[in-house]
Amino acid sequence: MGADTTMETSQIENGEAEVSYEDKLKFVSVVAKPMATKKFSKKIYKLIKKSSKQKNYLRSGLKDVQRRIRKGETGIVVFAGDVTPVDVMVHMPGVCENKQMPYVYTPSRTDLGAAMGVKRGVLMMLVRKHDDYSDLYDEVAKEIAALDIEI
Repeated sequence: MGADTTMETSQIENGEAEVSYEDKLKFVSVVAKPMATKKFSKKIYKLIKKSSKQKNYLRSGLKDVQRRIRKGETGIVVFAGDVTPVDVMVHMPGVCENKQMPYVYTPSRTDLGAAMGVKRGVLMMLVRKHDDYSDLYDEVAKEIAALDIEI
C-alpha cells in the first residue's frame, strides 16, 4: 500500500485516469437502445463540440429538449445511457419516434457534458443542422438510421 496507492490517487485527482468505454457500459440502463459504439460515440461527441460553437444549434437538458421538440424543432437527439432513475426520460425515445427524429444513446452523461464544454453531466441533447458541420451531421444521421432500433 506504499507509493503505488498514492500514485493512483494522484492520477485520478489530476483527471489522468480514464474510464474505458466497456466500463462505462456497465452503468448503462437496459432501455438504452440503440447504443453507439465506441467509434461512433467519438463521432457524436465531435458533432456536439462543433455544434456548441454555433449559437442556438445545440439544446441540452431534459426540459429544454422536450420544449424544443414540442415546438417543432428538428435534429438529432443524443441521450445519456447512465441516467438514474431512468423514469425521468424513458418517454423521450417514443416522442422522438412520433416526430420522426433520429436518436441514439451514448454511455456517459459526463462525456456528453464534456463534449459540450461544461463540467456537469447532461441527460440529453438536441443537435440541429448547420452549414458549418452539415457533412458530419448527415454522416451521424445516416449511421443512426443504420442502427437497429428494437420496439
